[in-house]
Amino acid sequence: MTDLKLVALDNEDLAIMSAHMQDSVFKVGDIDWSPRDAQFALAANRFVWEGAERKRKGFERRRAALVFKRVLAVRSLGIDRGKRDEVLSLLALRFEQKGEGPEGTIELSLSGTASIALDVECIEVQLADIGGAWEASSKPRHR
Repeated sequence: MTDLKLVALDNEDLAIMSAHMQDSVFKVGDIDWSPRDAQFALAANRFVWEGAERKRKGFERRRAALVFKRVLAVRSLGIDRGKRDEVLSLLALRFEQKGEGPEGTIELSLSGTASIALDVECIEVQLADIGGAWEASSKPRHR
């Protein structure tokens, strides 16, 4: 399978990216917020959903970089930034527009009650696989 590379510039693109990142896991220490560059990034182990529905076994995970640009502010709920080894699971990416312009808030909805909110000038997100695949023991289940 080829490496995944996606760019999201609107809400529809972000929904597709969200589907690819669903059930990704990452550590608090894998998060990087650079106010000077207006960039928020994280490195995650994403479940490879492409083709997973047709398989019974042989599932994969890949290391992926998720980069949000034009970020004005970052807020988090339920995350202790001091616990750098704590593992978080990404459930969905959502965008809430503010007013008539392109600005708004991108929410990273995490398992439990945790979340990250990014105030952005507009949607500009990049997702890229950055490492080889390895076998996942099972496919995530949703109830």
